[in-house]
Amino acid sequence: MLNRRDALIGLGALSIGSAYAFWPTARKGPEDLPNFLDISASAQEAPSIEVEDFTLGDVNAPVKMIEYASFTCGHCGNFHNDTFKDFRTKYIDTGKVHFTYREVYFDRYALWAGLLARCGGEARYFGLVDLIYQTQAEWSRAGDPVDVATALQKLGLQAGLDQETLDACMQDAPLAEALVARYRQNAERDNVTGTPTFIIDGESYSGNRNLEQLSVIIDAALDT
Repeated sequence: MLNRRDALIGLGALSIGSAYAFWPTARKGPEDLPNFLDISASAQEAPSIEVEDFTLGDVNAPVKMIEYASFTCGHCGNFHNDTFKDFRTKYIDTGKVHFTYREVYFDRYALWAGLLARCGGEARYFGLVDLIYQTQAEWSRAGDPVDVATALQKLGLQAGLDQETLDACMQDAPLAEALVARYRQNAERDNVTGTPTFIIDGESYSGNRNLEQLSVIIDAALDT
């Protein structure tokens, strides 16, 4: 489980001059790149644009579930690659669970992946989420920031996005700032200190859960 304390080193690196904080379209000096993971308190309270939650399932489903996850969290990747497909078939597609996915940004690469996931809009969002997690081990360990950026761009092209669209998405500074602000608001409200965290009918469950473990929680909620 990736937690906030374990991520402090990464976040600290983003706030000093020796690190890239945003999308490196070229090998620029860090002074040319805004630090969206160190935005002001006022920006956290009032994001400049509206950030949309992406959901799956019937909005009137009896059980509401929110997953907080980071695209760079190995346990989150394991959940999506090993459990989520079966969970979706059993509970979301059958109208029992309305599922909301919320991105967590403990580091810049997770933010970049979040921008990529949103690049295709609602129609492509969860398909891109699946692709990002399926290839997590490759792109997240690609090397320096430029290598990671290149690997993520290749994923976008693989998913059918064109280069012009990708460039516009990955350099969308107002959206990047709004995403970080919204994440921090949600995390504070729901006391999210690590990933993955599941909020099921208002109750918080931390750590990776397999289908059997989630079924115990969901079935109990369905019976109430």
